Parts: sequence; C-alpha cells; structure tokens
Amino acid sequence: MRGIKTLLVTAVAAATFLLIPTPKADAQISFGVQIGGPAPLCPYGYFDYAPYNCAPYGYYGPQWFVNGVFLGAGPWFRGPRDFYGPVNRAFDPRFGYRGRFPEHGRYREPNDHFRGFQGNYERDGRGHERDYHRDNGRGHDNGRGHDNGHDNGHGHD
Repeated sequence: MRGIKTLLVTAVAAATFLLIPTPKADAQISFGVQIGGPAPLCPYGYFDYAPYNCAPYGYYGPQWFVNGVFLGAGPWFRGPRDFYGPVNRAFDPRFGYRGRFPEHGRYREPNDHFRGFQGNYERDGRGHERDYHRDNGRGHDNGRGHDNGHDNGHGHD
C-alpha cells in the first residue's frame, strides 16, 4: 500500500509539473553587424554588403574617394544620388577573390595614386551594379573622376 501511495504522489507531482504552462521561448540568432552604428574604418573602403568587411586595395576606383575620404557603402553611403563608381570584381570574395584583406584603420593613399586601377563593373554604393562598359568605361562622370587631389591619369578639365 505504501508503494502505491508513493507512486500516486509522484504521478500527481509529475502531472502537475508537466501541465504548468511555460512561457514560449523564441530562438534568437544574431551576428556582429551594427547597422546604424559607425561605418567600418578601412584604409581602402569596405564592401557594400554584410558583414561589411574591409575591401582590398584595387576593389574601388579613385572616384570613391574625395580628398582621402571614402564615400561610404551600404547603409553608410554618402555619395550623390546618381553616383556609380568603378570597382574591380577580381577583388570581391563573392567572385573568387581569396587574397589578403587590409586590417581596419584609416585611409592610406596608394603608392601608385590609383593609376594601376582596372575597373570592370560599376556600383552605386547601395548594392546595385551595372556593366562598366555600358558607357564605354567612362563611369558616371565621363571619365574625369572626382577631384581628389590627383589627376587620376585623366587630367583636369
């Protein structure tokens, strides 16, 4: 009789425990991109897609820098509304780049002042892309480039 009583008490306690409603717990996933926080500080700009890693020298052309200041990309883009600047997809990991990426830090003027840059697509800083040769490779400003303190191989008008 004592064993049945112990079993009955244990069963009632277990049933009570199982029937008590528990608050629903939603799974949470997060990663370290802080949209709305400060833009990444990268010497040659950062990619316009998450996780906004620093882009290697050679990805962005000189039009993306005005007096050594990157126009920004993604949620931090500060360029003109109709801006499209040249990029080189060969330095984009989504298209096979497996080389080194710069450490975070301030802008560093390239030794060749971008003279070796070879663009093959244009991006608008907001994730949109178009074929660089659509307008004969001149870019959004007919090949003059922004005046960033260098003639960018085109001369000044």
